[in-house]
Amino acid sequence: MHRKFLALGALSGGIAVALGAFAAHALKARLDAQLLVTFETGARYQMYHALALLAAGLLAERFPSRLVAASGVFFLAGTVLFSGSLYALALTGMRGLGAVTPFGGVAFLAGWLCLGLAAGRR
Repeated sequence: MHRKFLALGALSGGIAVALGAFAAHALKARLDAQLLVTFETGARYQMYHALALLAAGLLAERFPSRLVAASGVFFLAGTVLFSGSLYALALTGMRGLGAVTPFGGVAFLAGWLCLGLAAGRR
């Protein structure tokens, strides 16, 4: 499991960089300022949680536990739901997609909680 988290964390970080550059160059002239900020927020949180996923991968290798594994799964789910919904909202303008974003935020929080609980048990 730790190798999957490491690979997915690296991939997610690379995607976050690419999407951030895409927003700064290609979308700057196409989106209004608020939608551009929304897109950039998705990229920023994706990068934060790509790094968290790398940490979960490293911890899963050194200190395997269900909590560490759960944290990685929550970070992945949060990235898809939170960042993915922000990207889709910014690109389509469909405000209803924003209803998905809080579920991603809750997944991020659950990931951090699991990671903290795992650290407290060591």
